[in-house]
Amino acid sequence: MMQGLGKALLFDIDGTLANTDPLHLKAFNQVLGPRGHTFDHARFSRELQGFANVSIGERFLPDETLERRAEILGEKEQVFRTLVAGQIEPLPGLMALLDRADAAGVPMVAVTNAPRLNAELLLSGLGIAHRFKTLVIGDELPHGKPHPLPYLEGLRFVGASAAASVAFEDSRSGVQSATAAGIPTIGIRTSLGDADLVGAGAVASASAFDDPALLSRLARAMAW
Repeated sequence: MMQGLGKALLFDIDGTLANTDPLHLKAFNQVLGPRGHTFDHARFSRELQGFANVSIGERFLPDETLERRAEILGEKEQVFRTLVAGQIEPLPGLMALLDRADAAGVPMVAVTNAPRLNAELLLSGLGIAHRFKTLVIGDELPHGKPHPLPYLEGLRFVGASAAASVAFEDSRSGVQSATAAGIPTIGIRTSLGDADLVGAGAVASASAFDDPALLSRLARAMAW
C-alpha cells in the first residue's frame, strides 16, 4: 500500500472500547483522596480523563519528586488493574464493527495515553489484541494526547490518510488529538455528552458502536 492512500479506523481504549472510566475514577480517589484530591464525575472528566499520568502528576502532586509521582500514579494503575480484572465488557456493537473492518481489509490501530500494561490488559481482556496492527502509547512518545503525535504515529504505521480514516474517542483531550491530526472523529458518549464532544472537535457522537447513524456514516466513509 502506498503511504497516505489507505483508510484506517483508530480507537482510543479506555471509555471507548469499554466503559472503564468509573473504575479509573474509583482508583484515582483511592490513591489521590488521602493526598487532598477527590473527584466526582464532572471533575474527573475535566481534569483527569484522557490525560497522561505525567501531566496528572505535575498538576496534583507538585511537591513530590518525579520518581515519587511515578510511584504514586503507578499505585493508582495497580488499583485500576485489580478493579478491572474480570469486569471488562466491550461497548455494544464493537465486535461486529471489528468483524466488518477485518472483512473489508481496513486496518485498525489502538491509540491511548494509558500505560502499556493497562492497555494490553484491556485489549487482551476483551480478546481483541490481535485485531490491531499496532498499539500507540502516548507516554512512550515525545508528546501524548492532546498533541496530535499519537494519532499521526498510528496513521504512519499503517500508511493511512488522515482524511480517509475515522477515529473514535471519549475524552476532550483525545478528540483534540485526533482532530489535530486531521482525522474525522466520532465521540463516544460513555462519559461526556454530545455538546462536549462536538465542542472539542468531533464531527458527531454516538452512544455505542451499534448506533445506526454511526454505522451508516462508517459505511459511506469506508465504502463497505
